[in-house]
Amino acid sequence: MSEKLRIAVVGLGYVGLPLAIHLARHFDVTGFDIDAARIAELNAGEDRTDEVDAGTLNDTKMRFSSDEAALVGTNIFVVTVPTPVDADNQPDLRPVRSASETVGRNLAVGAIIVYESTVYPGVTEDICAPILEAESGLTCGEDFFLGYSPERINPGDREHTVDRITKVVAGQTPEVTTQLTDMYGAVNGGDVFVARNIRTAEAAKVIENAQRDINIAFVNEVAVILNGLGLNVLDVLEAANTKWNFLPFHPGLVGGHCIGVDPFYLAHAAQSIGHNPEVVLAGRRINDGMGGYIADEVSGLLGSGPARVLVLGLTFKENVPDLRNSRVVDIFTSLRAMGHDVDVYDPHADPSEAEQFFDIDLLRSLDDAAGYDAVIGAVRHHEFAGMTAEALLGLMTSGGLLADIKGMWRKIVLPEAYRRWQL
Repeated sequence: MSEKLRIAVVGLGYVGLPLAIHLARHFDVTGFDIDAARIAELNAGEDRTDEVDAGTLNDTKMRFSSDEAALVGTNIFVVTVPTPVDADNQPDLRPVRSASETVGRNLAVGAIIVYESTVYPGVTEDICAPILEAESGLTCGEDFFLGYSPERINPGDREHTVDRITKVVAGQTPEVTTQLTDMYGAVNGGDVFVARNIRTAEAAKVIENAQRDINIAFVNEVAVILNGLGLNVLDVLEAANTKWNFLPFHPGLVGGHCIGVDPFYLAHAAQSIGHNPEVVLAGRRINDGMGGYIADEVSGLLGSGPARVLVLGLTFKENVPDLRNSRVVDIFTSLRAMGHDVDVYDPHADPSEAEQFFDIDLLRSLDDAAGYDAVIGAVRHHEFAGMTAEALLGLMTSGGLLADIKGMWRKIVLPEAYRRWQL
C-alpha cells in the first residue's frame, strides 16, 4: 500500500486504541475521539482501559486529536465506536450515527470508511451510508466506498491481540476489499478472511458473541439445576470435560460490551423479518437473571434480619477496569433491596465511575474490612484468587458465609463453623 496513505481511527476505546497503535507502526495514523479528556490522557501516556502501556503510547508515531480538522485528507476511516443497547434492550445506534456524521463532514472523494462496530446486517449500507452522503454531498459507491471488519478485541486478553487474530474483511467493491486486506494484513501478518459481502461480515460478528452467550446460558441453567440437587456444577463440569467434544464453558455473570449486548442486535434483526428468536432471547433471560438468583441464594442462607455483606469485584470480568454492563451490580442492588448492608471492593475499578454508573461508593481498601456475615467472590481478579484462608476468615464473623461465584476458592479449607456456597 502507498506510504502516503492516511488512516484515521475514530473512537479510541478498548477496540480503537490497540488497533490504531498497531496500524501506526505501518501507516500514517490519526487517532480521533470526541472526548477531549481522553485525548489529553493519551497524549500524557495514560490509558484508563489498561490495554496499552505508557511506553507504547509514548513511542507511537500516531497523532491523537479531538479536532475534526485532523481528519481532513484521510484516505481510510476506521470507525470503532461502541454500539450499546437502550433501556429496552434495543440497538442504540446513536454513537455510530454520530461518528458517521463526523466522518461525512470530513470526507474526500475516493475515501474508504470501514466500520468495526458491532451491528446487525444492513446497518453499514442502509443506515451509515445515507448519513455519510447527506453530510458530505458525495455519492456512496461512486465518490466514496464502504467496508466492514468486525472487531474481536477481548479486554484484558494479552494472547488474542489484534496482531494475532484473524481479521474478517468485506468491501463494497473488489478493489476496496483488496485495500482493506492489505491494510489489516500489514498488522497481523496477512491473516485475513474475505467475507462474501458487507452484510455477511456484519452477521458473522453478531453471531459470534450470541453463540457464547447461549452456551454460557446453558451451563448457568445447569448450575441452578445442580444446586437444587445438592451438586457442585464445577465438579460435574470437570467430569464432563473429559469427553473429547464437550464444550468447556463455565457458569457466571455475563456482562460487558459484547456478549451481554450483541445477542440483542441479532434478536432485533430477527424480529425485523417477523421471526421470534426464542433461543437467543432465552439465553439472554437466563444470563441476565443470574445476579438475582445469586442474591436470593445468599440471602436465604443468611436467614432473617439484615446482614453485612462484602462483595469482592465489580468490573464485568477479571483483571480489567471496565465497568460497562457489569452484572455484579445486580447482586448488589438485589441484596440492598432485601435490607442487607452491602459494601463493594474492587482494586481495578475507578471509584468515580462506580459512583457515576451505579451509585456505589467503593471501599478504597480492605485494611479495615472485618465483621462481615458474608463475603461474595464476584470477579476473579488475581488479587482475590490469591487470597488465603486466613485473609478470607479475617473479613468474616465467626460462622460467616463464603459465597464463591467463580470457583476461585474451591481448594481452600474452611473451619467447620464457617459456611460455603458456590455457583
